[in-house]
Order: sequence, then structure tokens, then C-alpha cells
Amino acid sequence: MSQITPEIVESHGLSQEEYGRVLHALGREPNLVELGIFSVMWSEHCSYKSSRLHLKKLPTKAPWVIQGPGENAGVIDIGDGQAAIFKMESHNHPSYIEPYQGAATGVGGILRDVFTMGARPIANANALRFGRPEHPKMQHLVKGVVAGIGGYGNCVGVPTVCGETNFDPAYDGNILVNAMTVGLADADKIFYSAATGVGNPIVYVGSKTGRDGIHGATMASADFGEDAEAKRPTVQVGDPFTEKLLIEACLELMATDAIVAIQDMGAAGLTSSSVEMATNGKAGIRLDMNKVPCREEGMTPYEMMLSESQERMLMVLKPGKEAMAEAIFRKWELDFAVIGEVTDTQHMVLEWNGEVVCDIPLGPLAADAPEYDRPYLSKEEYRAWAQVKPLADVPASADVGADLLKLMASPNLASKRWIYEQYDSQVMGDTLQTGGDAGVVRVHGTKKAIAISTDCTPRYVFADPYEGGKQAIAEAYRNLCAVGAKPLAVTNCLNFANPQRPEIMAQLVHALEGMGDACRALDFPIVSGNVSLYNESKATGGGSAILPTPAIGGVGIIEDYSKMMTIGFKNAGDTLYLVGPEFWAKPDPTRSHLGKSLWLRVIHGRDEGRTPPTDLVIERNAGKIIHQLIDEGLVNAVHDLSDGGLAVAFAEMALASGLGAEVEANSDYTAAQWWFGEDQGRYVISVPDTEALNAALAKGTENAETAQIGFRRIGTVGGDRLLGVSLADLRNAHQSFFRDWMEG
Repeated sequence: MSQITPEIVESHGLSQEEYGRVLHALGREPNLVELGIFSVMWSEHCSYKSSRLHLKKLPTKAPWVIQGPGENAGVIDIGDGQAAIFKMESHNHPSYIEPYQGAATGVGGILRDVFTMGARPIANANALRFGRPEHPKMQHLVKGVVAGIGGYGNCVGVPTVCGETNFDPAYDGNILVNAMTVGLADADKIFYSAATGVGNPIVYVGSKTGRDGIHGATMASADFGEDAEAKRPTVQVGDPFTEKLLIEACLELMATDAIVAIQDMGAAGLTSSSVEMATNGKAGIRLDMNKVPCREEGMTPYEMMLSESQERMLMVLKPGKEAMAEAIFRKWELDFAVIGEVTDTQHMVLEWNGEVVCDIPLGPLAADAPEYDRPYLSKEEYRAWAQVKPLADVPASADVGADLLKLMASPNLASKRWIYEQYDSQVMGDTLQTGGDAGVVRVHGTKKAIAISTDCTPRYVFADPYEGGKQAIAEAYRNLCAVGAKPLAVTNCLNFANPQRPEIMAQLVHALEGMGDACRALDFPIVSGNVSLYNESKATGGGSAILPTPAIGGVGIIEDYSKMMTIGFKNAGDTLYLVGPEFWAKPDPTRSHLGKSLWLRVIHGRDEGRTPPTDLVIERNAGKIIHQLIDEGLVNAVHDLSDGGLAVAFAEMALASGLGAEVEANSDYTAAQWWFGEDQGRYVISVPDTEALNAALAKGTENAETAQIGFRRIGTVGGDRLLGVSLADLRNAHQSFFRDWMEG
């Protein structure tokens, strides 16, 4: 009688058709260990079965890209024989169930992805999405997630230098926690995951294996039912102090010639790490499960293979190097065990108590895993489904100053000081900027610095997935340009709801198309990333999908950090200019000035209109001009325009400096359009010497690329007010939300 019933197959997240593929791959019925391994490797989280087809369309190459998608993290050349290694990952479902450990282990996992490649982590970033602040669970979730990110990152000793936090009812039942790490390595000392060399020893290092996190990958590949609380055992438990030891031990061993391949144990733990290493090396693998270090009594091979216990790595070593490697890991008080060897069978074979308990061909597990071309709505069908129409009856702003105060006090624009004060941003001593358009970290011992930004505007993506995908890339590009960095590459975390619904699949497909077009136009390739699907919850009643959230992590290089730019005004008397597309020359009715804007939502309670279009030629040209102005020392503050438009950009510049400004409206537009419209491709610059700027612009007029970019003189720095509001009132409004919510 079969031990694998249809109920057991269903509980492992496999469809009947997929189980049929398992039977075909094995030529027999699987045992429970084999079924568990197929279930996690074929989960959405590990196989990308709904997204792989479309991810292949993204641009991933450039002369400076050393390693694109397919490894633990992306690698780019930053000159002088050095490389930046980075990736972004999601830990959404675990963070909703157990916010502290879910967020903490998200940070731990992404750190491992980066130091696995041979890099010392130098900066962390994050992108967080929460539901309504008044939701009964939300304060608990925010407190837990922020404490988890800070608790882990601070203990490991890697600075958290930037991030974003947004609130929307769509995340009430499924918050998003996306973590990013950037590391630094020698370009000729990158470590990869391909297991090669028949007979080479396979080594397990780090913490012991426990029962935490079993079925974590499967859970992350399903939406939440009513029983979310019952899934606590599937959340991993992190230990940042062990991770710090693991970083140091791995980097010490990497300084020798002992390592053939290395892979961290992330989602699906020992299963995915061993399968990926063997698959990438076109080899086979044999493991003796009796040799796996376990911290709990009576663990079975099923539990060992599916556990997602943290702070563990798998390595292939050169023969004869085991004793040296063991000495290093014992010195750092970490477990070390030779648990198997590389074979030429192209099978995964597991032995336990002298018997073979698993024998699976590797092809069907990884390269030949299911890949679905799921049905999706066309752009026109999607627009009809989402009921997106042009903004009719545009409301007016009766009092610009009052509107600005209300906007600055709203959760999405409020000061995130309560959050970032819980993160150590200065550890390692190389952080140059936090809280501006991008975080900036010095490349130790050089004049260079790496700039990092996380961006996405989910309400734009919902209204128009294609334009929203373009905008997310373009905003990351602008934020890097604004600090004086040359944008080099992108990592992403694609957070969407159930891909089996054609409208959700349309969000994913069209957003990827927009992202791809933007990356090609801006020479900004995607080198790593993560896909997180089924982000919706039945627990909130009726099934609620998150807003489509393709979070973007952008990385750029500043060649000389003495030229780094910040957002704060510098001197009274400096002149302010708006830089961007010359649409103000005559009002352009085709522009979506206030559609999907934060002003419309916060001031008028309306979520309507179309996503503002992103012109990629303008984005590229404006970015080049901003670069040139910074490089030539013609500006002393730069800020890109995004949520809240021009008024909010001015407010953020004023609050960063303590200086107010006298600013001018444009009578061709209503006050609401001019001050709060969210048109793309725009920057505010502060100029100490207008004659020098004008001379530079006159010199550059022969350059055709500048033709579509205009400069409009828009005000002067000085005083202690902005748009009729005192800076004291503005600061109070800006800090009121978290102060009143968390401490009130």
C-alpha cells in the first residue's frame, strides 16, 4: 500500500499534474524524503515556475557586469580591481507570522548570499510595506520588523544606510519585508556555487540543524489562509553573533586556495544548496545524513533536508584541505563536518543508517523543473479590469501651506526617524550619507564610494504595470544621480499576489516589460533578484492582494566622494532651479499631473487617475546633466522629485538644512498641479553662482541631448519659512506621525 496519498501530495503544495511529473522523473513512486525535496525545489520560491519565462527577457549584461542572475548575488566591476556584490531578497510571509525573527532572518539570509561570493558586507538597505496604521495588528508588526532588522544588522556589525517604508490598506494581511546587502570583494577572487571534481569532499559549516523553518519555502509559495498564526514553526530563528563568526571564518578560508564551490543554505536549506551546487557544476552529489550536525534529538533525513535553520553554509573543498578548513571553523567556534562527496552520477543520493533514502536525478529537480506560461490580461484588458480612467474634475488646493503640512504628517511622507534610529548606520566607519536620495558608503582606503537606493511606487504599478515598472527603475536611477553617483546596476524583489489570476499575472508581465525597457534605455542592467508571489491573505476577509510591488535596489559608483551631493540647502541667497522636461513652456494637457498622486489621496481621499508617464530619454539626459553640474561644482544641493511633487521636495530640502526658501508658482498651472503634481524626470538644484551656471549652460547648448531639458529659476534659499509655513511647524508635522503612533 502506498505511503504517498493524494492528501500528502496536496499538503506538499504539488498539483496532481506536478506529482505525475515526479512519477515520470523517477520511474516509480517517491518516498516521503524524495517528495519533500521535489516539493521545495518545485515551490514558487525556489523554482520561479510562474516567472522564469518572463525573467529571461530582462537585460542582464554590460561591460561592467561580472556575474548576472543565476548565482547567489550579482557582481559588478567598480574599477581598481574591485567588485561590488549585491542582492535583494524577500522575507514577507515569515515576517507577518513572527515579525522579529522573520525580519531578522531576512537580513541574515541576504548577508549570507553576499559573503558566499567572497565579499565583505559593507551596507544593508531595506524596503518595507505595511498596512493601515489603525489596523489592530500593524503597530505590533512595525515594531517587530524594525527591531528584527536592527537587532540582526547591528549585532553583525554591518551598517543599515537607506530604505523606504510605506503604508497602504492592501498590505493589511500580508506585509512586505525586502532586505538588501552590498558587499566588496577583489574582482579576481569571486566565489561561485558550481560543484566540480569527482570525489571532492562536501563540507557543512556553521550552526547545527534544527527543526525551525521546515516547509518555509513551501509556505512562502502559498497565500495566507485563516491559520497564519499556526505557521509559526515554519519561521526560522536567527543568531547574528553566529553569523558574524561565520562571515569571518568564511573570509579567512577564502583567503586560501581550499574552496572549489560554496553556497549558503537559504530557502529549502540543505536541499536547495546541494541541488544548486551539483546542478551548476553538472555533477552529482552523495550525502551521508548521519554526519549532518543536528541540535535536536531524533531528526529524520526529511527534517534535515527541509530545515531552514540559519547561519549554515555548504562547501566543496579541494582534497586534502579538510583539516586546515576544520581548524579555521573550530577556531571560530563553528560546526564543521564532511558530509558527502561530489559524484559523476548527476543524481542526488542520500544515505542514512547505511541505506539509500533518496535517489533523484538532478535534471528534473532544477533545470527541468516546471515552467508555466500562465494566462494574463493584455494591457487594454488590464486597464478595463483595474478601472483606471483619466482624472476628471481635478480638485483645487485651497491652501498650499496647509496641504503641505498635512502631507508631511501623513504616514508615507512622515519622518522615519523612529525607524532609522534603531539601526546602526555608522558601524565600520565608512558611511558618508543616510537619509538623502541614496545611502553612500566609502570604499575603504580609496576616494570611491558606493551609492545605494531602494525604490518603487506600488500605486503607480497597480494603475499601469508597464509605466509603474519603468518608473521604479527611473526613480532608482534619479536617486543615484542626485548624490553624484553613476548608476551601474539593479537588483530587485518582485512582490506580487497569486499568479494563477490573469490580472495578477498581467501586473507581473507588464511590470517586467517596463522595467526591462527602462534598464535598456538607461544602461542599468539587472544582475540579481528574487520573486515573491502569493502575497495575499484570506485572513483579512474575502481575499486581499497586495499592490504589485517590484522593489528596486539600485547601485552606483562615485569616483571621488569629496564631490558627493546631499539634499539640504547650504547657504541663504543660493538660487533654486527646477530641472527637467520643458513642459512648463506651455501647459501640456496630456500630462497626468495629479493622477495617482499622494496629494489627491491624502488631501481629498481619492485614489484615481493614471500613472504619470516616464520618458526614458528625458530621464537619461536629465541624469547626465545633473552629473555634469555636480562634477563641475556648480550646485550644492540636489533632490529628485517623487511622492508629493515640488512642494514636498522643497520641504525635505529645507528640513535637512534648517533653512527656508522663497519659491515661485507658475501661473500656467493650478496651485495643486504645480506644487503637488508627480511628473517624472525632474530635480531641484540649489546654485551658489548663477553666472557660472549660465555660462556652463550656454556652452552646452550645442549638445542636442540637453534640448529636451529645461532650467526654470524657481526661488531663493533663506528665511525660516516655506510656502507660508514656518519650518518649526513643518518639522513638528513631519515628526508627528511616528511620535504620536508609537509613543502616544
